[in-house]
Amino acid sequence: MTEGPPGDPLCICRDCFGDPDFAAVRCSTCGSPRLVRHRTLPTLTLAHIDCDAFYATVEKRDNPALADKPVIIGGGRRGVVSAACYIARTYGVHSAMPMFKALALCPSAAVIAPDMTKYVRVGREVRHAMQALTPLVEPLSIDEAFLDLGGTQRVHGMIPAKVLAKFAADVERTIGITVSVGLSCNKFLAKIASDLDKPRGFAALDPDEARIMLADKPVGFIFGVGPATQERLSQHGFRTIGDLQRADEIELMKQFAAEGRRLWRLARGIDDRRVIADRGARTISSETTFESDVRDFATLERILWRLSEKVSSRLKTGGLAGSTITLKLKTADFRQRTRSQSISVPTQLASKIFATSREMLAKEIDGTAFRLMGTGVSALRPGSQADDTDMLDRRSAHAERAMDDLRKKFGSAAVIRGIAYDGPEKQRQ
Repeated sequence: MTEGPPGDPLCICRDCFGDPDFAAVRCSTCGSPRLVRHRTLPTLTLAHIDCDAFYATVEKRDNPALADKPVIIGGGRRGVVSAACYIARTYGVHSAMPMFKALALCPSAAVIAPDMTKYVRVGREVRHAMQALTPLVEPLSIDEAFLDLGGTQRVHGMIPAKVLAKFAADVERTIGITVSVGLSCNKFLAKIASDLDKPRGFAALDPDEARIMLADKPVGFIFGVGPATQERLSQHGFRTIGDLQRADEIELMKQFAAEGRRLWRLARGIDDRRVIADRGARTISSETTFESDVRDFATLERILWRLSEKVSSRLKTGGLAGSTITLKLKTADFRQRTRSQSISVPTQLASKIFATSREMLAKEIDGTAFRLMGTGVSALRPGSQADDTDMLDRRSAHAERAMDDLRKKFGSAAVIRGIAYDGPEKQRQ
Protein backbone atom coordinates (compact mmCIF):
# COMPACT_ATOMS: atom_id res chain seq x y z
CA MET A 1 0.00 0.00 0.00
CA THR A 2 1.35 3.46 -0.86
CA GLU A 3 1.09 6.46 1.42
CA GLY A 4 -1.67 8.02 -0.67
CA PRO A 5 -3.24 11.43 -0.17
CA PRO A 6 -3.77 12.86 3.34
CA GLY A 7 -6.74 11.24 5.02
CA ASP A 8 -6.32 7.78 3.50
CA PRO A 9 -6.05 5.00 6.13
CA LEU A 10 -2.47 3.89 6.44
CA CYS A 11 -0.48 1.05 7.98
CA ILE A 12 3.27 1.39 8.64
CA CYS A 13 5.80 -1.26 9.55
CA ARG A 14 7.94 0.00 12.43
CA ASP A 15 10.87 -2.24 11.47
CA CYS A 16 11.29 -1.85 7.70
CA PHE A 17 9.11 1.29 7.36
CA GLY A 18 7.13 -0.27 4.52
CA ASP A 19 3.40 0.12 3.89
CA PRO A 20 1.61 -3.21 4.49
CA ASP A 21 -2.05 -3.62 3.74
CA PHE A 22 -4.20 -1.83 6.32
CA ALA A 23 -5.69 -5.12 7.56
CA ALA A 24 -2.35 -7.00 7.68
CA VAL A 25 -1.30 -8.82 10.84
CA ARG A 26 2.38 -8.91 9.81
CA CYS A 27 4.45 -6.88 7.39
CA SER A 28 4.41 -8.49 3.95
CA THR A 29 8.01 -7.35 3.37
CA CYS A 30 9.87 -8.25 6.59
CA GLY A 31 7.30 -10.30 8.52
CA SER A 32 7.34 -7.98 11.55
CA PRO A 33 4.18 -7.81 13.70
CA ARG A 34 5.13 -4.29 14.84
CA LEU A 35 2.64 -2.39 12.73
CA VAL A 36 0.96 0.92 13.45
CA ARG A 37 -2.29 1.71 11.69
CA HIS A 38 -4.77 4.54 11.90
CA ARG A 39 -7.34 6.04 9.60
CA THR A 40 -5.88 9.57 10.05
CA LEU A 41 -2.21 8.60 10.27
CA PRO A 42 -1.12 10.60 7.18
CA THR A 43 -2.58 13.83 8.63
CA LEU A 44 -1.18 13.74 12.19
CA THR A 45 1.89 15.90 12.84
CA LEU A 46 2.18 16.54 16.60
CA ALA A 47 4.05 13.98 18.69
CA HIS A 48 4.98 13.28 22.28
CA ILE A 49 8.14 11.20 22.68
CA ASP A 50 8.88 9.60 26.04
CA CYS A 51 11.96 7.52 26.87
CA ASP A 52 10.95 4.20 28.45
CA ALA A 53 11.90 3.88 32.16
CA PHE A 54 14.75 6.20 31.23
CA TYR A 55 17.16 5.98 34.19
CA ALA A 56 16.75 2.22 34.56
CA THR A 57 17.05 1.64 30.81
CA VAL A 58 20.32 3.59 30.66
CA GLU A 59 21.71 1.50 33.52
CA LYS A 60 20.67 -1.74 31.78
CA ARG A 61 22.28 -0.53 28.58
CA ASP A 62 25.56 0.05 30.43
CA ASN A 63 25.40 -3.25 32.31
CA PRO A 64 23.90 -6.04 30.16
CA ALA A 65 23.93 -8.38 33.19
CA LEU A 66 20.93 -6.38 34.46
CA ALA A 67 18.88 -6.92 31.28
CA ASP A 68 16.47 -9.51 32.71
CA LYS A 69 16.55 -8.31 36.33
CA PRO A 70 14.33 -5.87 38.22
CA VAL A 71 16.18 -2.57 38.60
CA ILE A 72 15.33 0.29 40.95
CA ILE A 73 17.05 3.67 40.77
CA GLY A 74 17.10 5.41 44.13
CA GLY A 75 18.81 6.11 47.42
CA GLY A 76 19.02 4.35 50.77
CA ARG A 77 16.21 2.71 52.69
CA ARG A 78 14.81 6.10 53.74
CA GLY A 79 15.01 7.46 50.21
CA VAL A 80 12.44 7.17 47.45
CA VAL A 81 12.36 5.43 44.10
CA SER A 82 13.54 7.73 41.32
CA ALA A 83 12.74 5.19 38.59
CA ALA A 84 11.94 1.52 38.17
CA CYS A 85 12.33 -0.72 35.15
CA TYR A 86 9.27 -2.48 33.73
CA ILE A 87 10.20 -5.76 35.41
CA ALA A 88 10.26 -4.04 38.82
CA ARG A 89 6.93 -2.39 38.03
CA THR A 90 5.28 -5.80 37.72
CA TYR A 91 5.99 -6.18 41.46
CA GLY A 92 4.14 -2.94 42.16
CA VAL A 93 7.20 -0.69 42.40
CA HIS A 94 6.74 2.84 41.08
CA SER A 95 8.53 6.18 41.19
CA ALA A 96 8.23 8.29 44.36
CA MET A 97 7.54 5.13 46.41
CA PRO A 98 9.53 4.94 49.68
CA MET A 99 12.52 2.70 49.13
CA PHE A 100 11.70 0.39 52.05
CA LYS A 101 8.29 -0.35 50.50
CA ALA A 102 9.84 -0.96 47.08
CA LEU A 103 12.33 -3.43 48.52
CA ALA A 104 9.59 -5.19 50.47
CA LEU A 105 7.67 -5.68 47.23
CA CYS A 106 10.73 -6.63 45.18
CA PRO A 107 13.59 -7.80 47.45
CA SER A 108 15.54 -9.23 44.50
CA ALA A 109 15.83 -5.84 42.77
CA ALA A 110 19.21 -4.37 41.91
CA VAL A 111 19.28 -0.92 43.53
CA ILE A 112 21.43 1.68 41.79
CA ALA A 113 22.14 5.21 42.97
CA PRO A 114 21.14 7.75 40.32
CA ASP A 115 23.90 9.11 38.07
CA MET A 116 22.35 12.35 36.85
CA THR A 117 25.41 13.47 34.92
CA LYS A 118 25.15 10.34 32.78
CA TYR A 119 21.39 10.67 32.35
CA VAL A 120 21.72 14.31 31.28
CA ARG A 121 24.34 13.30 28.72
CA VAL A 122 22.13 10.55 27.24
CA GLY A 123 19.08 12.80 27.34
CA ARG A 124 21.00 15.40 25.35
CA GLU A 125 21.84 12.77 22.71
CA VAL A 126 18.14 11.97 22.32
CA ARG A 127 17.28 15.68 22.21
CA HIS A 128 19.79 16.31 19.42
CA ALA A 129 18.23 13.45 17.44
CA MET A 130 14.80 15.05 17.89
CA GLN A 131 16.08 18.42 16.70
CA ALA A 132 17.32 16.77 13.52
CA LEU A 133 13.66 16.02 12.70
CA THR A 134 12.19 19.47 13.33
CA PRO A 135 13.20 22.77 14.95
CA LEU A 136 9.96 22.69 16.92
CA VAL A 137 11.02 20.55 19.90
CA GLU A 138 9.64 21.46 23.33
CA PRO A 139 11.39 19.55 26.13
CA LEU A 140 9.26 18.69 29.14
CA SER A 141 11.99 16.97 31.14
CA ILE A 142 15.27 15.15 30.66
CA ASP A 143 13.50 12.25 28.92
CA GLU A 144 10.41 13.57 27.12
CA ALA A 145 9.39 16.27 24.66
CA PHE A 146 6.71 17.45 22.28
CA LEU A 147 7.56 17.74 18.56
CA ASP A 148 5.65 19.50 15.81
CA LEU A 149 6.51 17.97 12.42
CA GLY A 150 4.00 20.01 10.44
CA GLY A 151 5.49 21.03 7.09
CA THR A 152 8.43 18.62 7.26
CA GLN A 153 7.16 15.99 4.83
CA ARG A 154 8.93 17.53 1.83
CA VAL A 155 12.22 17.76 3.79
CA HIS A 156 12.13 14.12 4.93
CA GLY A 157 10.43 12.67 1.88
CA MET A 158 7.90 10.86 4.08
CA ILE A 159 4.99 11.62 6.37
CA PRO A 160 5.66 12.45 10.08
CA ALA A 161 4.41 9.03 11.27
CA LYS A 162 7.06 7.25 9.26
CA VAL A 163 9.75 9.78 10.29
CA LEU A 164 8.93 9.06 13.94
CA ALA A 165 8.99 5.28 13.45
CA LYS A 166 12.44 5.60 11.91
CA PHE A 167 13.55 7.93 14.73
CA ALA A 168 12.54 5.38 17.39
CA ALA A 169 14.47 2.63 15.60
CA ASP A 170 17.54 4.85 15.17
CA VAL A 171 17.58 5.82 18.87
CA GLU A 172 17.38 2.18 19.89
CA ARG A 173 20.19 1.23 17.52
CA THR A 174 22.59 4.13 18.08
CA ILE A 175 21.92 5.27 21.67
CA GLY A 176 20.83 1.94 23.11
CA ILE A 177 17.58 2.96 24.81
CA THR A 178 13.95 2.72 23.74
CA VAL A 179 11.27 5.36 23.35
CA SER A 180 7.50 5.41 23.00
CA VAL A 181 5.78 7.70 20.52
CA GLY A 182 2.34 9.25 20.72
CA LEU A 183 1.04 10.94 17.57
CA SER A 184 -2.04 13.14 17.36
CA CYS A 185 -3.34 16.56 16.39
CA ASN A 186 -2.55 18.29 19.72
CA LYS A 187 -0.39 18.07 22.83
CA PHE A 188 -2.97 16.64 25.22
CA LEU A 189 -3.87 13.73 22.98
CA ALA A 190 -0.27 13.08 21.90
CA LYS A 191 0.75 12.76 25.57
CA ILE A 192 -2.09 10.28 26.19
CA ALA A 193 -1.18 8.31 23.07
CA SER A 194 2.46 7.87 24.12
CA ASP A 195 1.29 6.01 27.25
CA LEU A 196 -1.01 3.59 25.40
CA ASP A 197 1.54 1.07 24.16
CA LYS A 198 4.62 1.26 26.43
CA PRO A 199 7.40 0.22 26.22
CA ARG A 200 8.67 0.57 22.63
CA GLY A 201 5.22 1.86 21.80
CA PHE A 202 3.77 3.83 18.92
CA ALA A 203 0.13 4.91 19.05
CA ALA A 204 -1.99 7.43 17.19
CA LEU A 205 -5.12 9.06 18.58
CA ASP A 206 -7.68 11.43 17.12
CA PRO A 207 -10.31 13.52 18.98
CA ASP A 208 -13.24 11.23 18.13
CA GLU A 209 -11.49 8.20 19.64
CA ALA A 210 -10.26 10.27 22.55
CA ARG A 211 -13.73 11.39 23.61
CA ILE A 212 -14.85 7.78 23.88
CA MET A 213 -11.67 6.60 25.60
CA LEU A 214 -11.62 9.48 28.09
CA ALA A 215 -15.25 9.26 29.14
CA ASP A 216 -14.79 6.81 32.02
CA LYS A 217 -11.48 8.27 33.26
CA PRO A 218 -11.49 10.23 36.55
CA VAL A 219 -11.24 14.00 36.22
CA GLY A 220 -7.77 13.78 37.79
CA PHE A 221 -6.58 12.20 34.53
CA ILE A 222 -6.54 15.73 33.04
CA PHE A 223 -3.18 17.45 33.63
CA GLY A 224 -3.36 20.24 36.19
CA VAL A 225 -6.26 18.67 38.10
CA GLY A 226 -4.81 17.92 41.52
CA PRO A 227 -6.55 16.55 44.63
CA ALA A 228 -7.99 19.94 45.67
CA THR A 229 -9.51 20.63 42.22
CA GLN A 230 -10.69 17.04 42.02
CA GLU A 231 -12.56 17.49 45.32
CA ARG A 232 -14.15 20.75 44.13
CA LEU A 233 -15.28 19.11 40.90
CA SER A 234 -16.66 16.13 42.81
CA GLN A 235 -18.71 18.45 45.02
CA HIS A 236 -20.37 19.76 41.85
CA GLY A 237 -21.05 16.24 40.51
CA PHE A 238 -18.07 15.99 38.14
CA ARG A 239 -16.25 12.77 38.95
CA THR A 240 -15.38 11.44 35.49
CA ILE A 241 -14.31 13.13 32.29
CA GLY A 242 -17.61 11.90 30.83
CA ASP A 243 -19.38 14.12 33.38
CA LEU A 244 -17.43 17.08 32.02
CA GLN A 245 -18.25 16.07 28.44
CA ARG A 246 -21.96 16.18 29.23
CA ALA A 247 -21.72 19.56 30.96
CA ASP A 248 -22.59 22.88 29.36
CA GLU A 249 -19.53 25.01 28.68
CA ILE A 250 -21.14 28.23 29.99
CA GLU A 251 -22.23 26.54 33.21
CA LEU A 252 -18.75 25.18 33.79
CA MET A 253 -17.31 28.66 33.25
CA LYS A 254 -19.80 30.12 35.76
CA GLN A 255 -18.72 27.58 38.36
CA PHE A 256 -14.97 27.41 37.68
CA ALA A 257 -14.18 30.53 35.60
CA ALA A 258 -11.37 30.07 33.03
CA GLU A 259 -10.52 26.63 34.46
CA GLY A 260 -14.05 25.52 33.59
CA ARG A 261 -13.53 26.31 29.92
CA ARG A 262 -10.14 24.55 29.91
CA LEU A 263 -11.67 21.41 31.43
CA TRP A 264 -14.63 21.48 29.01
CA ARG A 265 -12.27 21.65 26.02
CA LEU A 266 -9.77 19.04 27.22
CA ALA A 267 -12.58 16.61 28.09
CA ARG A 268 -13.42 16.74 24.38
CA GLY A 269 -9.83 16.37 23.25
CA ILE A 270 -9.51 20.04 22.28
CA ASP A 271 -6.13 21.64 23.01
CA ASP A 272 -4.78 24.64 21.11
CA ARG A 273 -1.42 24.96 22.88
CA ARG A 274 1.44 25.29 20.41
CA VAL A 275 4.80 23.54 20.59
CA ILE A 276 7.30 26.10 21.90
CA ALA A 277 10.87 25.32 20.89
CA ASP A 278 13.89 25.45 23.17
CA ARG A 279 11.99 25.72 26.42
CA GLY A 280 14.72 23.63 28.03
CA ALA A 281 15.18 22.89 31.69
CA ARG A 282 13.85 25.51 34.11
CA THR A 283 15.73 24.26 37.17
CA ILE A 284 18.80 22.13 37.76
CA SER A 285 18.89 20.64 41.24
CA SER A 286 20.16 17.84 43.44
CA GLU A 287 18.76 16.48 46.68
CA THR A 288 19.33 13.62 49.09
CA THR A 289 17.31 11.82 51.76
CA PHE A 290 19.35 10.98 54.85
CA GLU A 291 19.64 7.51 56.34
CA SER A 292 18.84 9.09 59.73
CA ASP A 293 17.53 12.53 60.64
CA VAL A 294 20.15 15.30 60.84
CA ARG A 295 19.97 18.50 62.90
CA ASP A 296 23.69 19.33 63.18
CA PHE A 297 24.72 22.32 61.06
CA ALA A 298 28.26 21.05 60.38
CA THR A 299 26.93 17.76 59.00
CA LEU A 300 24.31 19.50 56.87
CA GLU A 301 26.98 21.92 55.62
CA ARG A 302 29.19 19.08 54.38
CA ILE A 303 26.27 17.44 52.57
CA LEU A 304 25.23 20.79 51.10
CA TRP A 305 28.68 21.23 49.57
CA ARG A 306 28.44 17.89 47.79
CA LEU A 307 24.98 18.77 46.48
CA SER A 308 26.28 22.14 45.29
CA GLU A 309 29.08 20.41 43.42
CA LYS A 310 26.59 18.12 41.68
CA VAL A 311 24.41 21.04 40.61
CA SER A 312 27.48 22.92 39.41
CA SER A 313 28.65 19.91 37.38
CA ARG A 314 25.27 19.62 35.66
CA LEU A 315 25.22 23.34 34.87
CA LYS A 316 28.69 23.17 33.36
CA THR A 317 27.88 20.02 31.41
CA GLY A 318 24.74 21.67 30.05
CA GLY A 319 26.46 24.96 29.27
CA LEU A 320 24.11 26.82 31.62
CA ALA A 321 24.22 29.31 34.49
CA GLY A 322 21.45 30.56 36.78
CA SER A 323 20.68 33.53 39.00
CA THR A 324 18.15 32.10 41.49
CA ILE A 325 19.31 29.60 44.10
CA THR A 326 16.82 27.53 46.06
CA LEU A 327 17.30 25.50 49.24
CA LYS A 328 14.87 22.67 49.96
CA LEU A 329 14.53 21.02 53.38
CA LYS A 330 12.10 18.37 54.62
CA THR A 331 11.67 17.89 58.35
CA ALA A 332 11.43 14.58 60.17
CA ASP A 333 7.62 14.97 60.18
CA PHE A 334 7.62 15.51 56.38
CA ARG A 335 7.01 19.27 56.45
CA GLN A 336 8.80 21.01 53.60
CA ARG A 337 10.68 24.29 53.75
CA THR A 338 11.73 26.02 50.53
CA ARG A 339 13.86 29.16 50.51
CA SER A 340 15.09 31.06 47.43
CA GLN A 341 17.53 33.89 46.86
CA SER A 342 18.48 35.72 43.67
CA ILE A 343 22.03 36.78 42.91
CA SER A 344 23.13 39.70 40.76
CA VAL A 345 24.92 37.71 38.03
CA PRO A 346 24.20 34.14 36.80
CA THR A 347 26.54 31.49 38.18
CA GLN A 348 27.56 27.91 37.54
CA LEU A 349 30.16 27.81 40.33
CA ALA A 350 29.77 25.31 43.16
CA SER A 351 31.35 27.81 45.57
CA LYS A 352 28.71 30.46 44.91
CA ILE A 353 25.82 27.98 44.90
CA PHE A 354 27.09 26.64 48.22
CA ALA A 355 27.69 30.05 49.80
CA THR A 356 24.19 31.26 48.98
CA SER A 357 22.54 27.99 50.02
CA ARG A 358 24.59 27.88 53.22
CA GLU A 359 23.42 31.37 54.13
CA MET A 360 19.80 30.23 53.79
CA LEU A 361 20.50 26.98 55.65
CA ALA A 362 22.00 28.80 58.63
CA LYS A 363 18.72 30.64 59.16
CA GLU A 364 16.84 27.32 59.37
CA ILE A 365 19.00 25.77 62.10
CA ASP A 366 16.71 25.92 65.13
CA GLY A 367 17.01 22.42 66.57
CA THR A 368 14.75 20.92 63.90
CA ALA A 369 15.74 17.48 62.60
CA PHE A 370 15.77 17.15 58.81
CA ARG A 371 15.32 14.02 56.71
CA LEU A 372 15.99 15.57 53.27
CA MET A 373 17.94 18.46 51.82
CA GLY A 374 18.42 19.76 48.29
CA THR A 375 19.69 22.78 46.41
CA GLY A 376 18.97 23.99 42.90
CA VAL A 377 19.54 26.79 40.42
CA SER A 378 16.86 28.38 38.23
CA ALA A 379 16.41 31.48 36.03
CA LEU A 380 18.79 29.71 33.66
CA ARG A 381 20.88 31.44 31.00
CA PRO A 382 23.67 30.38 28.62
CA GLY A 383 26.88 29.57 30.46
CA SER A 384 28.63 32.39 28.63
CA GLN A 385 26.70 34.76 30.91
CA ALA A 386 28.18 33.20 34.08
CA ASP A 387 30.07 35.16 36.72
CA ASP A 388 33.85 35.88 36.78
CA THR A 389 32.83 39.55 37.06
CA ASP A 390 35.07 40.65 39.92
CA MET A 391 38.44 39.62 41.28
CA LEU A 392 37.05 37.23 43.89
CA ASP A 393 34.77 35.54 41.37
CA ARG A 394 37.57 35.22 38.83
CA ARG A 395 39.92 33.60 41.34
CA SER A 396 37.20 31.24 42.56
CA ALA A 397 36.20 30.33 39.00
CA HIS A 398 39.80 29.66 37.90
CA ALA A 399 40.44 27.46 40.96
CA GLU A 400 37.20 25.55 40.52
CA ARG A 401 37.68 24.92 36.82
CA ALA A 402 41.25 23.77 37.47
CA MET A 403 39.82 21.20 39.88
CA ASP A 404 37.25 20.21 37.23
CA ASP A 405 40.08 19.57 34.77
CA LEU A 406 41.92 17.39 37.28
CA ARG A 407 38.80 15.37 37.97
CA LYS A 408 38.18 14.82 34.27
CA LYS A 409 41.73 13.56 33.88
CA PHE A 410 42.16 11.52 37.07
CA GLY A 411 38.61 10.79 38.30
CA SER A 412 36.09 12.44 40.61
CA ALA A 413 38.08 11.57 43.76
CA ALA A 414 41.28 13.23 42.51
CA VAL A 415 40.48 16.52 44.26
CA ILE A 416 38.32 16.81 47.38
CA ARG A 417 37.56 20.11 49.07
CA GLY A 418 38.25 20.06 52.82
CA ILE A 419 34.63 20.70 53.71
CA ALA A 420 33.56 17.63 51.75
CA TYR A 421 35.85 15.20 53.55
CA ASP A 422 34.22 13.46 56.48
CA GLY A 423 35.87 10.05 56.64
CA PRO A 424 33.67 7.03 55.79
CA GLU A 425 30.50 8.28 54.16
CA LYS A 426 27.29 7.43 55.98
CA GLN A 427 24.88 9.46 53.92
CA ARG A 428 23.53 7.93 50.75
CA GLN A 429 23.66 10.63 48.10
